[in-house]
Amino acid sequence: MEEEEEAELRNPFPSPPSHYTKYTARNLELLELLRERAPDGALPAADQYTLLADQNDVPEWPLAQLEPPRVDWILEEGSYTVFGDTWFIKETIPSLEELGGHQLYPADPSIDRRPALLTITRSLLVTYSRLLSALLVPPPTPSAQFQPEWQRQVEWITVMAQNVMAAANDLRPVQARANLELMMRRQLELRREETQEIHAKCDGLEVKLAEMREAVAALKGEKSVDTAEGILTDDMMDTNVPDSGELTMDDVLQWAEELG
Repeated sequence: MEEEEEAELRNPFPSPPSHYTKYTARNLELLELLRERAPDGALPAADQYTLLADQNDVPEWPLAQLEPPRVDWILEEGSYTVFGDTWFIKETIPSLEELGGHQLYPADPSIDRRPALLTITRSLLVTYSRLLSALLVPPPTPSAQFQPEWQRQVEWITVMAQNVMAAANDLRPVQARANLELMMRRQLELRREETQEIHAKCDGLEVKLAEMREAVAALKGEKSVDTAEGILTDDMMDTNVPDSGELTMDDVLQWAEELG
């Protein structure tokens, strides 16, 4: 039965817990009555059969199971269990020692771990050399009681590899912070480049607009001059100057008076 419940908890889509059927209206009434009659509200230590002797339908299982989880206990333990998995209240990366491993570097993140990791790396190379030497030794007899040398070296290599991997995982937040800083700097540089390009385009447009204004002003000046010359020519053509024949002094004087 326990194996079936454990398998059900590991199911990607588990069914509701089997004890959900116990949360009936009558059982909740009995739980409230037991809570009132229990001394100091201590339900786990209370004898529900004695306190609820006047009730006929008291269940065989403890009514204290219907109590909601104690939040203060969860806060004290720092974790809770849901569907067979343990979840921590604070999202922290557990250390190798907390996971049951043999931690060889300092647990305090404020301490520089580079000397310890350098020592682990050197030990890893030495252990690998010893492993190669142990492989040249004839294998022990089946009746031998001691552990083979190569097996001890492999175990020690496993321990050191676990320490290197755990130390690298501890540095992932630092790496993520550095990558985020680099990405934000790159975005700032791109925005500055785009802003400079926009300013350059605006300057070019202003130069072109100034040239267009000058060209329009020049065209207006030429048009005004042409207009004035045309008016003067028309006025001169409208005078009473004979088209042919000889001009007399009287004609010249009359033309001068008309112009004046």
